[in-house]
Amino acid sequence: MSNTFKGVSNMEILEIIKDAFIFPTNNLEKLAIYIVLTFVVGLLMGGGVILAAFSTMDASYLAIIGAILLILGIILALIISGYQLGIMKSGIDLDDEAPSFDWKNDLINGIKLLVVSIVYFIIPAIIVLIVGLITNVPGNVVNLINEAAVTPANATAMANSTGISLDAVSQSTMAAFGTSIAITALVAFVVFIIFAFIQTMGQARLANTGSLGEALNIPEAAKDLTRIGIGKVIAVILLVVIIVAVINAILGYLYGQVSQLSILSIIVTPYLAFFTQRASGLLYSDIA
Repeated sequence: MSNTFKGVSNMEILEIIKDAFIFPTNNLEKLAIYIVLTFVVGLLMGGGVILAAFSTMDASYLAIIGAILLILGIILALIISGYQLGIMKSGIDLDDEAPSFDWKNDLINGIKLLVVSIVYFIIPAIIVLIVGLITNVPGNVVNLINEAAVTPANATAMANSTGISLDAVSQSTMAAFGTSIAITALVAFVVFIIFAFIQTMGQARLANTGSLGEALNIPEAAKDLTRIGIGKVIAVILLVVIIVAVINAILGYLYGQVSQLSILSIIVTPYLAFFTQRASGLLYSDIA
């Protein structure tokens, strides 16, 4: 095992990106297992949905089998999610070797990670809901619908339907609706972005300590951003997002030209998962 950056604090941004991108190639055996597992999850989920869709009263056993496959798929997906936390931990520890699969521990970590994701989603969602209520989005929507409802003049048509026309909506109603939606959307964008960064720190805290309490300590997770350096966190995460987006865009174009190449996604998606989790771990290693 080599520890290229062991003992080196405050890794530079490009060092993090380079190390994270090369990391999967140094752990091909673990990557291969991960690829197989993600493929199996796809088969289980897809098979479960298909069997449930084609089940009937006369073939209710298909629904049961489909439900079993979906449950197995969810369990395996949680194991994979927990393993991703292990990859992040390898970055935090500056360990060049990916962790071995530990089914029980990975499942537990996957469940913990799911809880963290839910909590870090619910809080900004509640904030946005409150802003929406303050700006009266529901009331403005109702007003717009009421004014847009045009009752047909023909008696027969009146009995059968009601038309909708935005031309009947007053400018003041449209202005109020547009303003409330714009403000709420802007707040939603900002709040969800902020919590996405804080959630990354929360996940890193979970990977580093294994403690759900530490991961859900939102004030401390927010402080971790400043401890590492907000500029550095933004730069690393932004670079990771750009690299993933560019690779997916290029592959999307290739898939459009040669549909058979879409099979590459079976390899590329797990590779990028290793890359992103490793980068987050290396970023957090500055303060671990």
